[in-house]
Amino acid sequence: MAEYPVLTGRHVRLEPLERHHIPGLVAAAAQDLAPYQWSAVPQGSAEMTQYVNTALAWRGEGSALAFAIVRLADGVVIGSSRFFLIERWPQPAGHQDGVRAEPDGCEIGYTWLGAAAIRTAANTEAKLLMLTHAFEAWGVQRVCFHTDARNERSRAALARIGAQFEGILRAHRLATDLKPRDSARFSIIAAEWPQVKRRLRARLAAA
Repeated sequence: MAEYPVLTGRHVRLEPLERHHIPGLVAAAAQDLAPYQWSAVPQGSAEMTQYVNTALAWRGEGSALAFAIVRLADGVVIGSSRFFLIERWPQPAGHQDGVRAEPDGCEIGYTWLGAAAIRTAANTEAKLLMLTHAFEAWGVQRVCFHTDARNERSRAALARIGAQFEGILRAHRLATDLKPRDSARFSIIAAEWPQVKRRLRARLAAA
């Protein structure tokens, strides 16, 4: 990951998150808060600045790569998502793959959109762009997703694109209600990616 990629589709562009995105993110997050029952979305400049600074620190460590989601039609920032828990598997000396510079696995999360962008093509295309980069540019073996076990809408959306439910991780992370949350774990592995890609493209074409 020597360079931070810009991922561009027909509806959105995913730009590596930087501090200049903060005002746009603040505006997007200040829309109707009702959709964010299960997602922690920073509110106001101070919280958003801390959110971005943390993302940049993780990027510097090589453990995450965050994006601002920008609507192509007008250049407006509509949300954010990121790769995180980026893994590089140690390889024994003489292994046929040698030393890989790119990740072997990662998680996609910290995903949120302003209320006006929910149920548009933005989320589907953002996932397609990120998964394509993970499997085809990085060559990862696995991409994971975790969502609050109570978040039926998110669980159904992951299942629809072909992500496989792996189980519940108990008291896995802090929930938005500040209690230990149970997380539903989903994953896509490299062998499943072609079918998932077809599903995402079909959903995008119908959007």
